[in-house]
Amino acid sequence: MSEERTAHDVPGATRREVSLPDGRRVSCTSPAEALLIWREATGDGLYGLAARRLRPHDTVLDIGANIGLVSIAFADTGHALRIVSAEPVPDVFACLRDNLSRHVPGATPVCTAVGAVPGAQDFTYYPAAPGNSGLYADRAADDALTRTFLRHGGLDEESVDMMIDGLHEGRTIQVPVTTVSDLMREHDLRSVALLKVDVERAELDVLRGVDTADWPRVGAVVAEVHDEGDRLAQLSELLRDVGFSLRVRQDPALRGTEMYEVYAYRAEHTWRPVVTYDAHEEAGR
Repeated sequence: MSEERTAHDVPGATRREVSLPDGRRVSCTSPAEALLIWREATGDGLYGLAARRLRPHDTVLDIGANIGLVSIAFADTGHALRIVSAEPVPDVFACLRDNLSRHVPGATPVCTAVGAVPGAQDFTYYPAAPGNSGLYADRAADDALTRTFLRHGGLDEESVDMMIDGLHEGRTIQVPVTTVSDLMREHDLRSVALLKVDVERAELDVLRGVDTADWPRVGAVVAEVHDEGDRLAQLSELLRDVGFSLRVRQDPALRGTEMYEVYAYRAEHTWRPVVTYDAHEEAGR
């Protein structure tokens, strides 16, 4: 059973370091997960597309920043970006703060969750898999998703069982929650060129925390979406209603899961409006 504590009462995970493929060292609590996140951040998915559309001095809000690898990948575009990175788990936030200080010194780390309304909320922290932690963590679903991913990677069932064992044993902590609009006000962000959202089933909460008056100041959204309870269609409808066109993609390694990437952009851009690679073709239209 999960143990309920405040975030600052949770015993700290072991801080470690790992080398990225380019030789840079980053702080982390899980080296294997860090390398996987870096591969996703710099691969051929929609995060890479979003990064290529950034321009000099753009502002990026990185919601669910984890240890900051996506923020680093965005900064690597060389555009002197302003980046505000939000992460609620103290262990993980300590790594985020260290990594931004080393590799994106102008970025601003903020220790908070982001949702529909400000306040405080219970959060399930997986010390062995911090990137899967969240406000709506589901151990059985997270085990199943990881199992599918590992199978696609060619592992046999015995190896998969060994890797999943205990991976999603969670601790319940209480974390502060703010909204995108509050972050924009607190950090005097007059516009946000890119809103990145990776919050493990809380994607709609984050987008619902953008005030109506603030949506015209958001240029693009890139999000990981857990398509449970028709969430992908709901999120797509919300983004279309505030003026975005969409691209939807599923990583081949996640075929058979509910995981998708969504990139929402303003219609005045000229690249192709919709690309889908999955059975949810209508969701992005």
